[in-house]
Amino acid sequence: MNPQINTTDFNERPFIAIWEVTQACDLACVHCRASAQPDRSPMELSTDEGKHLIDEITALKVPVFVLTGGDPIKRPDLFELIAHARSAGVRVSLTPSATPLLTKEIIVRLKEAGLARLAVSMDGASPETHDAFRGMSGSFARTLDAVRWANEVGLPLQINTTFSRRNINEIDNIVALMEKLKITLWSVFFLVPTGRGKLNDLLSADEFELVFAKVYSLSKTASFDIKTTEAQHYRRYLLQQRVAERKSGINLPSQHDRAADSIGRAPRGLNDGKGVIFISHKGEVFPSGFLPLSAGSVREQTLAEIYRESPLFRDLRNTSKLEGKCGACEFKEICGGSRARAYALTGNPNAEEPCCSYIPKGYMQPAPQLKTSTTLHVLQGA
Repeated sequence: MNPQINTTDFNERPFIAIWEVTQACDLACVHCRASAQPDRSPMELSTDEGKHLIDEITALKVPVFVLTGGDPIKRPDLFELIAHARSAGVRVSLTPSATPLLTKEIIVRLKEAGLARLAVSMDGASPETHDAFRGMSGSFARTLDAVRWANEVGLPLQINTTFSRRNINEIDNIVALMEKLKITLWSVFFLVPTGRGKLNDLLSADEFELVFAKVYSLSKTASFDIKTTEAQHYRRYLLQQRVAERKSGINLPSQHDRAADSIGRAPRGLNDGKGVIFISHKGEVFPSGFLPLSAGSVREQTLAEIYRESPLFRDLRNTSKLEGKCGACEFKEICGGSRARAYALTGNPNAEEPCCSYIPKGYMQPAPQLKTSTTLHVLQGA
């Protein structure tokens, strides 16, 4: 288990840094936060700029570093960047796209370069659902190939699944599929309507709770670890279930006891800008890949300065800024709701989590006419 998991001071350093090395990708995923395009941008950070960024992440002692896209394999210097990170002592995870570019040879080269974990997406239990999600036929089969190849070369594997209206009906089959695969982590994403993500695909608060129940049930028996992304209120659900089980005399091991490698899980309280930092392909710095508010650029300031001192990041780490029921919630220090989803639906990153059914103790809902109307700020281009 990573010793930094419970000791990372979110005011000083992020727990996870994600670098979008390119927005180029041959897929056209329906939920893509990046609205990825086929070709690379001339504005991408150069190899030297990328190595400098990695050096800054090394200096910040960030426990988890992810290279994402677009499709990172579109960058010819990818192996050089991974090798540089390894030589600096940084553990690197990678999220490639399941396209013809992702071959067994590439996976072998990634391991040789020093990659610590490969993460591939699986958004359906059937080729029909997954391929429709990804906008390319054959993607499901290629994902299973990548899983097999990673297992064959001994590269730890993570599966990412984004739940939305397009696949919620397959959740039991998806869970069953995860149990058959040899993986170290299942990362369960919940849609944020930004980029190509659509409001109509967003799950309701009750559907979030349904997914939470399935994930929690699986966590009791799975051989792999499970984490959620943009579902901060799963931590509230988790505590509620464990309290109920203790009261009834049930004592189960936590997921942390079964972590399969030392990258580990995020600590409680992690949120957009609070333990999370995202660097775009152009070097802009955001609180996460799902919250499109820029706090500066690594071409103009150091990553540490932006993370520690920018008003945006400082505000997002200040739970007294939370509004609505999130501000009144007894779980706000460990949860805080998705700041990205709040922004996507209201234009206010401090608004209450739109997809949480929990009502804090003693909280009085404002009269309907006093509620702020939902404007879907991001999709309207505001």
